[in-house]
Amino acid sequence: MEATITIPKKILARQHEITADYLKAIEKHLDDVMNNRVQDMYEIRDFADEMHIHPTHLSNTIKLTTGRHPCFFFEEKIMEIAKALLQANKLSIAEIATRLTFDPSNFTKFFKRFEGITPKQYREQWLMKTSYDV
Repeated sequence: MEATITIPKKILARQHEITADYLKAIEKHLDDVMNNRVQDMYEIRDFADEMHIHPTHLSNTIKLTTGRHPCFFFEEKIMEIAKALLQANKLSIAEIATRLTFDPSNFTKFFKRFEGITPKQYREQWLMKTSYDV
């Protein structure tokens, strides 16, 4: 017979509070990046410092409550912003990379790792799709 471990509700509530605070911190930080209030992209330890918890605790808590690593949510949000900027077609890909604190070649690698195509290909596909939808 297996023993089951009961986690007190207070601890579970704190884990979900940390997760919610982390997701809000991502939103705020990326808003700061996009509005030139900060120059450097945060890393997990920066979020943990801001939240006054240890980076390992932050990482373990996010993994426990969501089943995903904290970087997943950060990178997902960066991709949402990148796609929106590419779709708007007002900035060059190099300008988008710079706004998101990447150098252009690293931005292309980052984007392709998540989307499977380069930012240029994504923009071209988006523009072709929207021109057919008109």
